[in-house]
Amino acid sequence: MTLLARPLPAAAQQDAPHPVVIEDDGTVVMPPIRVPVSAYLSPEAKAYLAQHLKDMQDPRSKELPDGEVPFFLAPYLASQQAQFRLDVKATRIAGVAALVYTPRDGIAPGNEKRVLINLHGGGFMGCYPGCAKLESMPIAATGRIKVVTIDYRQGPAHRFPAASEDVAAVYRELLKTYSPRNIGIYGCSAGGMLVGMSLAWFERHGLPMPGAAGVFCAGMTLVEGAGFGGDASYVVAPVGEANLPAEPPPPLGKGLPPIPYLAGVDIHDPLAAPANSPDLLAKFPPTLFLTGTRAFELSSAVYSHGRMVKAGAQAELHVWDGMFHGFFYNPDVPESRDAYDVIVRFFDRHLGK
Repeated sequence: MTLLARPLPAAAQQDAPHPVVIEDDGTVVMPPIRVPVSAYLSPEAKAYLAQHLKDMQDPRSKELPDGEVPFFLAPYLASQQAQFRLDVKATRIAGVAALVYTPRDGIAPGNEKRVLINLHGGGFMGCYPGCAKLESMPIAATGRIKVVTIDYRQGPAHRFPAASEDVAAVYRELLKTYSPRNIGIYGCSAGGMLVGMSLAWFERHGLPMPGAAGVFCAGMTLVEGAGFGGDASYVVAPVGEANLPAEPPPPLGKGLPPIPYLAGVDIHDPLAAPANSPDLLAKFPPTLFLTGTRAFELSSAVYSHGRMVKAGAQAELHVWDGMFHGFFYNPDVPESRDAYDVIVRFFDRHLGK
């Protein structure tokens, strides 16, 4: 055992005013602890994290204005719009509202026959076009590639698999212009979950797989109760979102996901949670997972990546130490710029192959 890994002496643990308690089933009850920001973060990211944690305790953070973004994301949207030189066109594709972003400096050589589809976050309950802009603009500008972001159907007015159907309709239309190997698809949070759902839907309905996919701020699992599941729901969420974790989920089959869009969904259905089917995952295109050590989706992303690798599929996992859910919406921290570069390089390596 190294010095760095050496635990406190037993006597010191016993004398601690709030000892860690281990219950019979392995549940760990921890005393109040202090968690400093990660030493690996840039100075800009340390300040960003501190502000984010404060914002998460503001009641306004729970509000999602129709068509806009929560108050804490508004500055990032303004910064992106000021920095990224893009032309945007509002249109409809296969009857689905969409925004098409094209770099004003021109499409990069090699990207003329490529296109990316963005599926925005927002808990399957809104944030279009706000979150769609936040996810599309930096990638279109950094990668000098066309990005199409769509207004798929969401809850509470709609239920699964309405969004998967919309993505498939748009994808079919794009296949009339682009080869499947030249189409990439990515999303963050609910949009990241929808990427997995859409790939499963494509396979079920005989559509060719796109050239590459990106599951960001999410995984490809569903759990009973709240959150994405795994350790992250309890260990990570409090230090990433400044909120206490949800109560332990009910036994399997005794509850429903707390997302109206997914009400009544079987959490084992591969069309909703592709990580449940190794045979399905083996058919997926190369897939990039992005998350952070303070992101409440961390466990789901790690687990989903592992399931893909075990199934023999190509998958990459990038984890930013100290970063939280959807951290790369802010373009003014080095960690976000690094994430953009990882995304752009991944699609460049795999599209067209």
